[in-house]
Amino acid sequence: MNNHSGAIKIRHTASAAERLKQAHTLMGISKSLGGEFEGLFNQWAKVRITDTEVKKLIQIAMAPNKEVLENLAEGKLDLLSTHYTNIVDNVYEYALGSQTQQLETTAGTVFGAYNAVTGYFQNVRSFKSDEAKFKSIMDGTAKQRAQTAFNLCRDFATQGSEALIYN
Repeated sequence: MNNHSGAIKIRHTASAAERLKQAHTLMGISKSLGGEFEGLFNQWAKVRITDTEVKKLIQIAMAPNKEVLENLAEGKLDLLSTHYTNIVDNVYEYALGSQTQQLETTAGTVFGAYNAVTGYFQNVRSFKSDEAKFKSIMDGTAKQRAQTAFNLCRDFATQGSEALIYN
């Protein structure tokens, strides 16, 4: 127990009982959602996506604003910032090159495309601190980009490449 990780500490104060109730509820929600996500991700692991479609999905998911999406739609790639294109390139490189992206369930699949976006924030992108990384993933830019990628993958799994329209 001395070297445990991922622990949650709850101070023994007047509100400890309430916090324990909240933690119990949260763990129950996480358990039920975990099962739902497992089924969805297993389905996505069977849906094929080309490298070109992965790149387009990444471009849309990582777009910081509508102006970038408009420039992509109009083919005005020279108007895209170097910062944005570097991020897209890094995510795409992770999508095609990471060992975890070479598995049967990730290589060339919609699940792999989603995993590339989330994996970029977890494994590639540098943050000022672990706390900044945590905040980004839980309620910041990483969460926003992951949600956009999730929506795109969900739509791609049902609609195909029609889901990847810049708008």
